[in-house]
Amino acid sequence: VVVATPGRLLDFMEKRIINLSQVEILVIDEADRLVDMGFLPSVRRIVRACPSPEKRQTLFFSATITSEVERLAQRWTRAHQIVEIEPEQVAAETVDQQVFIVTTREKFYLLYNLLTKQNWERVLVFCNRRSDTRQLTERFHRYGISAAMLSGDVPQKKRLQTLEAFKSGKVRVLVATDVAGRGLHIDSVSHVVNYTLPNDPEDYVHRIGRTGRAGQTGISVSFACEEDAFNIPAIEEFLGVSLVCQQPAPALLTPPPRPKHVPRSADKPPRPRRSGSRPPRRNRPARRGDDSRPKRGDSQK
Repeated sequence: VVVATPGRLLDFMEKRIINLSQVEILVIDEADRLVDMGFLPSVRRIVRACPSPEKRQTLFFSATITSEVERLAQRWTRAHQIVEIEPEQVAAETVDQQVFIVTTREKFYLLYNLLTKQNWERVLVFCNRRSDTRQLTERFHRYGISAAMLSGDVPQKKRLQTLEAFKSGKVRVLVATDVAGRGLHIDSVSHVVNYTLPNDPEDYVHRIGRTGRAGQTGISVSFACEEDAFNIPAIEEFLGVSLVCQQPAPALLTPPPRPKHVPRSADKPPRPRRSGSRPPRRNRPARRGDDSRPKRGDSQK
């Protein structure tokens, strides 16, 4: 029995330490995460090194059967069968689920005040897009909060370093996409924040499941704004319970003080120049009759 990550297994294959030509059973665990995290090319090379599907048995284990996982199962198996196990409980009772109704602009104000005023220690923040994780991480840095990013854009080596820094407490806030929503076990995650509500209700369950693990209690905080509040009914239907939405206290919506070491324009994008505005005077062509232009006959004088 050989248990390995795709990268290390390929390394052993290239060094001729291991040969997969006689493999009888191939198990692909966390198939959906392997696809999301960009390991599919490596897995393809491993599968090609194994015997043909007629001469081996292939097992896929996946939290969700996505369309990509379904296509891989059809390609790498023969007459495949799906065995689905329904959990007795969708969301853990040890997780206190809180939903705040805010505007898009108020999200960061609320999150900053919750972090600083309630002394949250190890926080996992989820966003839907990679660009959102990058912008939010940079904003944390400007306000002196140790944060790191985890998304599909981050190389695997950097991901492992980031996770170790988060586990050891060097990083206080980990901002991630759904790459970290499944199969990630980190002890003592006190809070999970849905900075943007997921479009898939099942992703919501996987996200909040990163806290309140192994019998411990945890808190999940979700922000419902004008852009994603419409996802709440589907989440409630999937959970089988109603989520209590609340208005945050006015003190939690107070904008944080501007960092002293950051220029005033650093926290706001530059104001675009109006279309059709006149260029600076030094770049404008001289008008007829302008004294700056040489007059006819001056060169002769």
